[in-house]
Amino acid sequence: MSTVGDGRPPIYLNNAATAYPGATGLSEVVARRLDQLPVESGRSSAGGEDALDLCRQDIATLLHFGTPERVVLTKNATEALNVAIMGAHRPNSVIVASAAEHNSVLRPLYKLENKHEASLHIVGCDDAGRVSRREWEDTVATLKPGLAILTHASNVTGAVNPAEELLGFARRHGAITILDASQTMGLLDIEMEHTGADILVFTGHKYLLGPQGTGGLAIREGIELAPLLVGGSGIRSDLREMPPQLPLKLEAGTPATPLFAGLQYALRWQQEYPPPLREMDEMAHRLEAELSNLGAAVVAVPGLRVPIVAFSLPGWDISDVGYILEKNFNIVCRTGLHCAPLIHRFIGTAPDGNIRFSLSRFTTFDELDTVLDAVGRIVYARH
Repeated sequence: MSTVGDGRPPIYLNNAATAYPGATGLSEVVARRLDQLPVESGRSSAGGEDALDLCRQDIATLLHFGTPERVVLTKNATEALNVAIMGAHRPNSVIVASAAEHNSVLRPLYKLENKHEASLHIVGCDDAGRVSRREWEDTVATLKPGLAILTHASNVTGAVNPAEELLGFARRHGAITILDASQTMGLLDIEMEHTGADILVFTGHKYLLGPQGTGGLAIREGIELAPLLVGGSGIRSDLREMPPQLPLKLEAGTPATPLFAGLQYALRWQQEYPPPLREMDEMAHRLEAELSNLGAAVVAVPGLRVPIVAFSLPGWDISDVGYILEKNFNIVCRTGLHCAPLIHRFIGTAPDGNIRFSLSRFTTFDELDTVLDAVGRIVYARH
């Protein structure tokens, strides 16, 4: 682990952005794969395991999804969401999404709206960042959208949305449904069939504990997506268009095979060492309670959540707090809008956003003590 300042390792609380550290031994697996003879799906006569197919199989197993060939691999969730949205979108249709969405969802939707190719409707949230069920159902029932998109858990507050109910309702009203599971894959037990999702998007570098540069989407039988990118496919090079079968249809170009070998390793590692979910939840609730006791304005999140705590300190600029925590106390966190600008109006942290502590399976109670002591020192510095 790297060190900062006085040589002590940093306390890392920015796992909702990128998990650190990753699965134990991950870097060695990626490095070893880089040193091996390249083996690419359908493109090489060299022997050896196909890391991409193994990764697909393990993702499908994790999702209880019976068709691993319908797991498409991308370089991150942003690319996967663009593949899903642009591939499923039909001209002049209605799209419903939530105010909790990340810009990886919002910006593709704004692009379609600005080109007058879609009518976009945003459903609001409660003060914990959880999507309003009544507003969602009223909007869907009234507008009959062609596409409905939902984040499984807010990357700002950690609130988990009832995906099966919300997306299931949208699907029954004729929508193709997309679930962004970037913040939940690797933490919650997700069964694709019980999410209400036609398309589920994931990333490898958060709670799956894999390397950056990995992500993808699982696509239910019967859903056809137009390719976002076209190019080399390794087979059927005689065709003027991409091969029609998945995953080749949506995977143009040379894949990052060493990185997916790393993700596949991380998936197997997590099978052997499941995350301590009860302990992580206890840590999040403790942070929430003790930050409140220190006078912080904490976004309270009842119900199911991932281990994120969002707050601000009255009288302090949030960016100043983040800077002091890092430079003075060796604590790495995140401040600002967290690439999800619309949610902040609903949780009361607009226009500047908030300070976000996002925990991991490697966070310890001793580290929480240090973090709370640091926040207390900042608070009392104004007294």
